[in-house]
Amino acid sequence: MSDYKKTLCLPKTKFPMKANLKQREPEMLKRWEETGVYNKMVEANKDAEQYVLHDGPPYANGHIHMGTAMNKVLKDIIVKSRNMQGQKAEYVPGWDCHGLPIEHKVSQDLKKKKKDLPTLIIRKLCREYALKYVDIQRKEFKRLGVMGAWDNPYLTLKPEYEAATARELGRFMENGSVVRGKKPIHWCCSCKTALAEAEVEHEDHTSPSIYVRFPLNDPKVLEVLPSDISSKMDLSRTFVCIWTTTPWTLPDNMAVALHPEFDYCVAEVNGDFYILAERLLPVCAESFGWDKYNVLGTFEGAKLEGAVADHPFYNRKSPIVLADYVTLDSGTGCVHTAPGHGREDFETGNRYGLEVYSPINNDGVFLQEVEFFAGLNVFEANPKVIEKLEEVGNLLARENITHSYPHCWRCKEPVIFRATTQWFISMEKNDLRKNTLKAIQNDVNWIPAWGENRIFKMIENRPDWCISRQRNWGVPIIALICQDCDEVYNEAKWVFSIVDEFEKHENGCDYWFEKSVEELAPAGLKCPKCGGNHWAKETDILDVWFDSGTSFAAVVEKRPELRFPADLYLEGSDQHRGWFHSSLLASMATRKTPPYRTVLTHGYVVDKHGKKMSKSIGNVIAPQEIIDQHGAEILRMWVSAVNYQEDVRISDEILSRLVDAYRRIRNTCRYLLGNLDGFNPETDAVSVSELLPTDHFALDLIKRQHEVIQKAYTDFEFHKVYHTLHNLCTTDLSAFYLDIIKDRLYVSGEKSLKRRSAQTVLWQTMMMLLTDMAPILSFTSEEVFSHLPEEMKCGVDTVFAIRPKLLTPALSNDERTKWELLLDVRREVTKAIEPLRRERVIGHSLDTQITLFADETITKALESVDMREFFIVSGAEVKPLAEADSDAVKPEELEGLAVGVVKSEGEKCSRCWRYDTLGSNAEHPELCPRCTAVLAGE
Repeated sequence: MSDYKKTLCLPKTKFPMKANLKQREPEMLKRWEETGVYNKMVEANKDAEQYVLHDGPPYANGHIHMGTAMNKVLKDIIVKSRNMQGQKAEYVPGWDCHGLPIEHKVSQDLKKKKKDLPTLIIRKLCREYALKYVDIQRKEFKRLGVMGAWDNPYLTLKPEYEAATARELGRFMENGSVVRGKKPIHWCCSCKTALAEAEVEHEDHTSPSIYVRFPLNDPKVLEVLPSDISSKMDLSRTFVCIWTTTPWTLPDNMAVALHPEFDYCVAEVNGDFYILAERLLPVCAESFGWDKYNVLGTFEGAKLEGAVADHPFYNRKSPIVLADYVTLDSGTGCVHTAPGHGREDFETGNRYGLEVYSPINNDGVFLQEVEFFAGLNVFEANPKVIEKLEEVGNLLARENITHSYPHCWRCKEPVIFRATTQWFISMEKNDLRKNTLKAIQNDVNWIPAWGENRIFKMIENRPDWCISRQRNWGVPIIALICQDCDEVYNEAKWVFSIVDEFEKHENGCDYWFEKSVEELAPAGLKCPKCGGNHWAKETDILDVWFDSGTSFAAVVEKRPELRFPADLYLEGSDQHRGWFHSSLLASMATRKTPPYRTVLTHGYVVDKHGKKMSKSIGNVIAPQEIIDQHGAEILRMWVSAVNYQEDVRISDEILSRLVDAYRRIRNTCRYLLGNLDGFNPETDAVSVSELLPTDHFALDLIKRQHEVIQKAYTDFEFHKVYHTLHNLCTTDLSAFYLDIIKDRLYVSGEKSLKRRSAQTVLWQTMMMLLTDMAPILSFTSEEVFSHLPEEMKCGVDTVFAIRPKLLTPALSNDERTKWELLLDVRREVTKAIEPLRRERVIGHSLDTQITLFADETITKALESVDMREFFIVSGAEVKPLAEADSDAVKPEELEGLAVGVVKSEGEKCSRCWRYDTLGSNAEHPELCPRCTAVLAGE
């Protein structure tokens, strides 16, 4: 038999069976860099329609994790797929290099030394730290196979970027959107800075829950009740009841708020008279330990407006005010109001002219003016406030509760609401909120769709944007403060002149910190309010979300390979309150249009049980671990295989399944390469009209799957790409078409129509597979491409530059229906053969011959195929269904068919392994007539 092997058309590919991805991938990366593959990919579409994915900048403050790896691979898949589809899509990666995350790391390294270092030195250290991790992360992202302008990324610390950010601030100032004032904002006592909404995380926290009574010795109380009831009351023993979970804010209480339309009651208990919401009285009575109480009367909250209570432990008045945010969900229906410690309290205070009192320093410690609690941290003050209330007899009840409470995103410590002087962008000025909400609904495509409602509600309910931070590392707020009256000077023309200096300076906005006030201020500048000339530089920097949120101005509008607005922003779902949010506000305020056309979000990476990855739990899987064990290709495959729009699980078991799937795809490619060796499409391909029927159907089937994959890329449904590609390789190809044509490829004449017809389809399949695989399985696709015959490479030297012309099969719907029927018949034949294989009567389907008892429809369909090839048997015949004997297998799911299977008669051909009559040619006594004819060149 060895003599006959030489005459078979066996695969001759050198494409290795084993991937050895860990070893091969670094070699491929080196080749890509040396040959400029990214530029070649883009250049292939130089005159095509542009597609812009704008990269959201990760923080340059540590190694990448699975979340950032997934994010970058998703972007890479999109950029590559758009290029493979013929659009010009360039990828400009970026990094967020300013702000608390980096300064916090530098502060940890400096420890106590930081207090003695000047701002410029701290900024220098922060810059060095950020640039160090830019280099580290760049290498890690490139190792994932992500292509882009890695030698020219955008960095928020570059002078041109800082200048663009500061210029956008100037535009806000120019249109009157920026205001400076004292308002309550989230404040981190640990990091000693204001926080934006996006920098606050809500976690469970245990707080003291207390009920407090405020003495209400005001005759107005008597006016809200009938005289026969009010005459029974003793004002000196009348109280209004409140509930709070922040006892430390009671020293700053300025009022008690009631809802104007709720019903309130006066309840008598042991000679004392308590005012609270009527509906909440039973619950409160139980909490207060009241066995009995007597309701004297009820009234609407509005009637008590203007009454004045006494502070529970200070000699200070606390008036009754009205507010529609008061609810009956919990508490007493009477809300302790401290305008210095809450957004709604602040707004109420503004309406009633209350003092915005917040006597707390940057460490969250009460100032010396605060009686009883001076020098105490606010959280340390909680038990002391409760002690004082008990001492004066105004504590009604107390307990501890666990509830959702705001925490700092960086240090994870609880934060407080604190009124401080900050810079804000008004949400109402120039109709910013109104215009943004309209754009969210009309001008942006949100994927998944729930993203629209999420960001809409955030914008609808958010307060003014606090853009100032009390830190060193960032873009300064360009303004001068009058030392005599606290007036602000930020005239737009002057601001823009400072911005111009940022752009020229080697270290950008270090210019602001280097120059003195005298050098920065216009000559002879006098305060327009008080006439003074004592000015100081503003020392606050911009919120880091303003930095990244203005990237459309610094990058998308400035880089020649991009354009505004971007087609796509893609980040994690947390960015609805972060980068998506700040970018949208910044663009709407100054451009009157969103910076993006589509916003696509992905979920978080969790462990196999769905739990968040945590170092303390020990369930963290780092990207490098996967690369070291399996290679980056498997990680990329995982990104494509999951529904990334939800939280995504990863584990060793999941990766093992993907390794098996990868092997199947790789082996399919290996088979195709082997059978295309020496095939030249220019001279060897046959036209669609010449294709054998089975090949024509296969081309149609594969082309339709290719179109499904390409549409899935367009729709960002990468899990559909993966599953369609995997099923194509394992089912449509390996288990069907490649199995069927194996006989033709190995046995038919090398240049015969039978072989060339099949090879033409294999060539087209390879072109489609490479186009489908390259965005995800980038390393493997390039490796496969490198093993193609030169004639098949479309004149390019990288898979990412191929734009193949594909044949168009001409199958009608009726013909497709016929072939679907034939596939059903084939499945039933396979089932009928299987019992003989299990019983070891046969070893292979070629050891059988079949009789198909079929109705007219099936019989007609079978005329299209070589039945021995199609069913991979040695003999096949068709008879009328009525002639089926009792031994024939009658399928339950396919009417009109019965299958008879017997062991083949004759002898096994040493060349094709079919059973036939051998010895018709004396020179080849071990061959069947078909193989003898092939060897004879007939």
